[in-house]
Amino acid sequence: MNAPPETRHHADRAEDRPARLTVGVVGAGRVGPVLAAALRLAGHRPVAVSAVSDSSRRRAATLLPDVPVKEPAEVLALSDLVLLTVPDDALPGLVQGLAETGAVRPGQLIVHTSGRYGVRVLDPARRAGALPLALHPAMTFTGTAVDVQRLAGCSFGVTAPDELRLAAEALVIEMGGEPEWIAEENRPLYHAALALGANHLVTLVAQAMELLSSAGVSAPDRMLGPLLGAALDNALRSGDAALTGPVARGDAGTVAAHVAELHKHAPGTVAGYLAMARATADRALAHGLLKPELAEDLLGVLAEGDDRR
Repeated sequence: MNAPPETRHHADRAEDRPARLTVGVVGAGRVGPVLAAALRLAGHRPVAVSAVSDSSRRRAATLLPDVPVKEPAEVLALSDLVLLTVPDDALPGLVQGLAETGAVRPGQLIVHTSGRYGVRVLDPARRAGALPLALHPAMTFTGTAVDVQRLAGCSFGVTAPDELRLAAEALVIEMGGEPEWIAEENRPLYHAALALGANHLVTLVAQAMELLSSAGVSAPDRMLGPLLGAALDNALRSGDAALTGPVARGDAGTVAAHVAELHKHAPGTVAGYLAMARATADRALAHGLLKPELAEDLLGVLAEGDDRR
């Protein structure tokens, strides 16, 4: 995407003063105030935040003390750099509305933090003269001060017009992150990968903790911590070679016992167990970890597990 001449001129100005931008936040969820706090540490100046719910107002007051709560249009009026940190589904309508009401100023950096979208979703703001950036931190957020420290070394999925790549890179680095360039057309796939790895991991861990509690384990978190930490480290280092457990070994009898117990005690977990067991078997087979002669019995057990539902 090529910016018009006047936009390129403003881009140069923004890059010339990276440490002195006024920063506004539209949407005080778990992400926006944290990024603004990180930018403050880098020398920028948060000047306004929009917040609707009581929890978002408390979050803003804690992370951005003395920064006033304003309406979105007022936030834009005060800010050189605007962070749009709203849910994915709300982002297109928000951008359209801000552009149509004249809230967007030429030369203003408009940054969204959605993993799903690139910069195309900011086209209404770009047509009004704004400088569009997509900076998605690949991190789970609590909305507390601890998140600011977690940004150190955090990868950001970055999409930006060519003429703004330096500005995008500078902002990410100033927040302590590492830019990872994602093409516009690859944003949904990139985001799906993160959701598969992180969001589903939380569900799996929560289910495992509940099952351990049902089995009489008094401290399931303490039991799982070292095991999951080692499994994650091994997976990141070795990929599929790190696969272990009864599915990878082809222990059909053990898997059958698992499925029977889950049907009895936690039927809501059966579908997920079967789906992940099949995916694990496929990967173990493809990498020579699961012997084909053992896979037949294993897959039969998984099919029977489906039939019982």
